[in-house]
Amino acid sequence: MAESPPRILPRPTAATAPFWEAAREHRLLLPLTAEGEPYFYPRAFSPGSLAPGTEWVEASGRGVLYSYTVDRRGTAPAFAARAPYVIGIVELEEGPRMTTNIVECAIEDVRIGMALEAVYEDVDDEVTLVQFRPV
Repeated sequence: MAESPPRILPRPTAATAPFWEAAREHRLLLPLTAEGEPYFYPRAFSPGSLAPGTEWVEASGRGVLYSYTVDRRGTAPAFAARAPYVIGIVELEEGPRMTTNIVECAIEDVRIGMALEAVYEDVDDEVTLVQFRPV
């Protein structure tokens, strides 16, 4: 049997490190704008004001499915080995939308507006992925 291609994993940066460190602890952190509003994706400057430095808040890990697609082929060999899978945009309870995978749900049961909760895939000692499953 042929070996699966290696997974393509995120590479934390100084700006995203708090997010990935919390994910390893099975917690979801969101950065805050200069005005105290949570946003996603983590980046070096606050959206809108471009203020440097970011405070973080722990999120509930709950949300609803805003939109999704099913990848049935994969755009690279590492993704093709996992197809088919659901790529979703989850509207978090705190407001921001997060692109992620929807797991532990049959593809035909995925519905816009379904209630979701965060789950964590410990890929290795360095990376834990934040995904969502139905509540």
